[in-house]
This record gives sequence, structure tokens and C-alpha cells, in this order.
Amino acid sequence: MAQPFRVEKALNNNVLIASHPAYGEVVLIGKGIGFGKKRGDEIAESAVEKCFVLKNEREQEQYKKLLPELSEELIALMNEVIQHITRRVDAPLDEHIHVALTDHIAFTLKRLEQGLDVKNPFLAETKSLYPLEYEIAGEVAGMIERRLGVVLPEGETGFIALHIHSAISKQTVSEANQYSQLIAKLVEIVEQQLGVEIDRESIHYLRFVRHLRYAIERMKKGEKVEEPKNLSKILKEAYPLCYNLAWKLIKVMQQTIRQPADDAEAVYLTLHLQRLAEKKSETTA
Repeated sequence: MAQPFRVEKALNNNVLIASHPAYGEVVLIGKGIGFGKKRGDEIAESAVEKCFVLKNEREQEQYKKLLPELSEELIALMNEVIQHITRRVDAPLDEHIHVALTDHIAFTLKRLEQGLDVKNPFLAETKSLYPLEYEIAGEVAGMIERRLGVVLPEGETGFIALHIHSAISKQTVSEANQYSQLIAKLVEIVEQQLGVEIDRESIHYLRFVRHLRYAIERMKKGEKVEEPKNLSKILKEAYPLCYNLAWKLIKVMQQTIRQPADDAEAVYLTLHLQRLAEKKSETTA
């Protein structure tokens, strides 16, 4: 016979905190589950629509503090949202997403209600860097629109994508966003130096951003890149502007992430830059 849950604290009619011999402390969600309930009361498993377990004590405490500030509808929706993200990435998520994403979306909804929209200056970079996370974030925005009738601005999809990436990679959201900020800065330098305006929706931009992302990751891990024989010398002579610009970008990356870069990185970066420079001459020809 299934063991019952014991009420620790009823947060509202449909949400309460309970304890269970097998799961420890849990959040229970169910229609009318908290109505008239007091500490020590038993709840049968059959009455529970959703059971939410947080193993990390710190995350559990933060989540419990956050819950009373949220509507019952939002608590239930966020539980579904996180289940959807978990299914889509098919990997365990860092538990912090329960607190961080719930808090972020609650704050966003409050801001939109007040007519405030926070712009996301790194949307294009986030979209290119984390395509799967961005796609899932779009699905989350759709769930919010269908359930709450609120249309999130596209910039918010970018912020949600960062939270999803943070939960998959176990990075903090600010670390995940650091890539987006750094790449936005590098692209700006390229546009200034080459006198081009790169179309953020183009395949060339996408390839360039992906290359920068992997270059940054290689630098962080201290990985070496194999350089084709004498290619560095040939490129330096054939494309001096792009070769020097490649080194300028590498220096910015090194300063930001405080890791050295392999010399061969400049070779592959020069080839990408030359492709962008050629796109400019095609459009101006």
C-alpha cells in the first residue's frame, strides 16, 4: 500500500509543501489539495496531480520562498514547462532552473503587465549560439501564451534560452550570456574593421558565430588545433587585413576568458573573415 504524504504547510488551496518517507520534502499540486489542510494532515497519493521533488536543500529553500509570491496557475504552468524542457533536451537539468526560470518568468509577466519591455541586446548571438535551446524557449513562450494569454516579446525567448542552456551545461546564466556578449563585441569589431554590415539572419553570420563559439570553448579547455603546413604564412601574405584582424579578435577573447589561444586559431579565423570580406565585395560590385 502506498504511503501517504504529510502536510508541512499549505501555501494556498491548490499547492502545499509535504513530507514523504521515500521522497523527503516535496511540493504537491492538485485542485483543492490545500483547502482546509493543516500541518500533520495526511494526503493520499491519489489526490496528488503533480509531485515536485527538489533534492538540493538550498534550491528547496529558495523555491519555497518564491512560491507564496506566485499565482497557483503560474506554479502549475512552470511545473509543466520544466517537464517539457526536460523531455526535449533528454538530459537531467540543473535543479536551479526551477527557481531561476520561474522567478525570471514571474518577473517578466509583472513587467509586461506594467507596460515595460526589457530589450535583449544579444538576441541574435544567443539564437545562433544555442539553436536547440532557442527552439525550446519558443515552445515555452507558446505554452505561456496559450495558458495565460500573454505574448512574450522575442527578446524574452532569448533570455529563456539562456536559462535552458544554463541548466543543461551547469553554467550560471551570466556565464552563458558572457558568450553572447563577447561574440556581439567581436562581430562589432569585424563590422568596423571590414566596413561591412553582417546580416544576422545569414548563413555566413551563423557559421562565423559558431566558429567563434568553438574557438572560445577550445581556448577554455586548452585544446590545440592542427594547422595545415605553411598556411599561416600564405594567409598572412595573401590576406594581411583579415589575418591582422583575426589576431585582434583572438586578443579580445584571451583578455575576456583569461586563457591563451593556439596560433592555428588565427588561420581558421582568417579564412572566415576573408569569406565575410568577399561577401562585401560581391554586394558592392
